[in-house]
Amino acid sequence: MMDEGKKKSALDANSNLKSDGEPMDFDDMLPHIGEFGLYQKLLFLMMIPFLFSVAFVYFAQIFITLVPEEHCCRVPELDDLPAYKRLALSIPHNGEGYDKCRVYVANWTEVLMSGREVADTNWPTIPCNKGWEYNFTDIPYETIATELDWVCENAALPHVSTAVFFLGAIVGGLVFGWMADRFGRIPALIGANMAGLVGGILTAFSGSFWQFTACRFLVGLAFDNCFTMMYILVLEYVGPRWRTFVANMSIALFFTLAACLLPWLALWVSDWRWYMIVTTFPLISAIFAPFTVPESARWLVSQGKTEKAIRIIKKFEKLNNKHVDPAIYKEFSASCEKAASSEDAQNTYSVLDLFKSPRLRNTTILLIVIWMAISLTFDGHVRNVGSLGLDVFWTFTIAAATECPADVFLTFVLDRWGRRWLACATMILAGIFSLAATAVPAGLPSASLAIMGRFSVNISYNIGLQYAAELLPTVVRAQGVALIHIMGYVASIISPFVVYLATIDTNLPLIVLGVVGIVGGVLSLYLPETMDKELPQTLRDGEEFGKDQKMWHFPCIKSSGDVESKPEVYLRRSNSTMRASVRGEHFRSSLINRSGRRRLQVSAEAPAVLQEVTSDNINEICPQAHKPVAA
Repeated sequence: MMDEGKKKSALDANSNLKSDGEPMDFDDMLPHIGEFGLYQKLLFLMMIPFLFSVAFVYFAQIFITLVPEEHCCRVPELDDLPAYKRLALSIPHNGEGYDKCRVYVANWTEVLMSGREVADTNWPTIPCNKGWEYNFTDIPYETIATELDWVCENAALPHVSTAVFFLGAIVGGLVFGWMADRFGRIPALIGANMAGLVGGILTAFSGSFWQFTACRFLVGLAFDNCFTMMYILVLEYVGPRWRTFVANMSIALFFTLAACLLPWLALWVSDWRWYMIVTTFPLISAIFAPFTVPESARWLVSQGKTEKAIRIIKKFEKLNNKHVDPAIYKEFSASCEKAASSEDAQNTYSVLDLFKSPRLRNTTILLIVIWMAISLTFDGHVRNVGSLGLDVFWTFTIAAATECPADVFLTFVLDRWGRRWLACATMILAGIFSLAATAVPAGLPSASLAIMGRFSVNISYNIGLQYAAELLPTVVRAQGVALIHIMGYVASIISPFVVYLATIDTNLPLIVLGVVGIVGGVLSLYLPETMDKELPQTLRDGEEFGKDQKMWHFPCIKSSGDVESKPEVYLRRSNSTMRASVRGEHFRSSLINRSGRRRLQVSAEAPAVLQEVTSDNINEICPQAHKPVAA
């Protein structure tokens, strides 16, 4: 009897879907197979090694290129003397301490025979020509930077290799994005992780700057790509009301944990070569992806493989202990075929169409500039931890831990306060905290303010990941998001050189990051708000979007007479779906959430459909909108 009841319920649901005149998409299938059942929970846990991989790929280079604060020129003839005597005898003293890059010239054999213990300030000096010696108290292990003496005139080399890493990220995004559309998401996931695996292992055997830089380019190919495919695949198989949780909490929990572990892993291993091998190890998990992770159903449908997509869905049905009426699969199959054919007409659009009309052109340029500001500020704060005057391992851990509260905070407020003002406020706060950190004493006060700046820009970064996808029209959305994120990587290439300014003055990086943050925040106010708005579909929609919004429009503040329209009840659900589906998706054209394509047709049937949504689950979809709808 129970099975018969479930089948009857499924058939009734199928009838409802047909009656509203809307074609079925994957989101319509999820309630039938389970929106967050056993299989989805297992996939959620399968994200852990991939989240560790992307954190390790992104942050590991910081800990293999550290240089101890105290270092000076090596004088082999004085190796038998205690360190303090070597310093007093061979190293010039400037106003801030001993010179790190110059050494006195003298006949050290005669100096030692004379019993002299203090240098003659009239001795000539030269740049270090016999290597350096390091005090490993603050960095208690050898790094490639100390092994190859990347200090003084070579101090920029680690930053150059980091810039090449981001150049690899741009190439990797394009290559694996193409691979994902041509061969599928799983092959692209495996390819990206294998590139990172090879590059990471080869890094451990690097013996020169050029070998190291070439290996970092290989690892850069995997950056973001080694996780994004898995991230999107999991979100694709989770119901709309669970996607915000999965999208934010996976980052908040697993990514943050991995980032916080990195400094202590470096201390535990205490060998930069073995550290590279250990941090590269999670990338191997991609080998098992074909046996544990389903291929993208949306990609399969776009390739005309609807039956294969349905077989995957039936696997979900079985593991989640659900029973779906065959008529629903038939309706879904017909809708998929229709949707695939309708999308072919959109292939004639290119990213250049974004620049052909004035308002859409302005929006696109603003999105590019703002995302570059966010990327530069974020990566600059990540890499500037060594210049804050505190223990780099503790400082990095605390700064990385801010990702968790930032994600949790965003989960609760983004769909209540909107994107525009929240992006503006957090970017400006990031800038203010950065500038304030230069106005207080070095050490704990300065580091505390810098960490608050990191927390603020974490929020801005997460907002920015979805803002472009909501503002750009559907017909060029994927290409537009790709362009914007490529420009973000360009900004990330610049960030290591901003951090390098600390060799001139430790305050300069924070000043630059502060100014960039404030400028980016102010520019955010010139973008239209997207919360509770129907997303633009065509180029004309994109040109007209937000035209009726005023400069000081704030979605949280509404007059007592304001009543939300019924179409926006539907769209509030779409907003959370869009946010979760595009976050972190930089170059995956056919992974952009299709719910943005489906306009709600306001016709004679619409009130009945909306009333059905309201009576069933309005409190879950839009808790703050249930009173106006009921009115």
